[in-house]
Amino acid sequence: MTGSSGWWPDDPAALARLQAGLAAQRPEPWTPPDRPLRVAAAFVAFARGQAGPGRPGDRAWVGAVLVEGGRLRRARVVPGVAGDAYAAGLLALREGPMLAEALAPLVPDTDVLLADATGRDHPRGAGLALHLGAALDVPSVGVTHRPLRALGTEPGAAPGDTSPVALDGAAVGAWVRTAGGVRPVVAHAAWRTDVDVAVAVVRCCAGGTRTPEPLRQARRVAREARSQAEGRDPGGRGR
Repeated sequence: MTGSSGWWPDDPAALARLQAGLAAQRPEPWTPPDRPLRVAAAFVAFARGQAGPGRPGDRAWVGAVLVEGGRLRRARVVPGVAGDAYAAGLLALREGPMLAEALAPLVPDTDVLLADATGRDHPRGAGLALHLGAALDVPSVGVTHRPLRALGTEPGAAPGDTSPVALDGAAVGAWVRTAGGVRPVVAHAAWRTDVDVAVAVVRCCAGGTRTPEPLRQARRVAREARSQAEGRDPGGRGR
């Protein structure tokens, strides 16, 4: 499976087949290096006023960043359009190609990718976090506010506390309390990463806020670009 057209089909049936194929693969597991991680992340900010699942052609700004040892090293923004409305299990139709385009220049310097999407917690075992990692040939971890299909109780209240989430009896991720006084996030095993590695990556990127620092920075640059394009300040007020 090579080439952008092969990685990003534009209809649900073809995407489902690709997801099933990716889930069946067992690539070599990735081991984090013994040094500060170089973590890439991307976030899609859609134009304001788009409610519900959206629709094909929705305007978007994709922020992509590279963070090393908690410090922002590179940032870029790519304008994009949604390929489809959102549907559970088919997020790649809506966001996949523009996320891959934004991240691709950062990949040569990246150890691991964080995506605002699931990995093995998916109807066919290959959510967008896993799909992106495979397409870009880089280990990946998903981070979401809640599981997609997996089940598991939330962890303790202390920063760093975890508890597993499982799908069909298999652990596919874990709740992670990234900071005190905030709800936990879910760290998803994805491309070349297992649950333990996903948890370790999210913990090291926590930065004292609920959203891991690379994703927080990607969200910030995407929203700032949207505000500039829409004639607003970053707080969302018109000027």
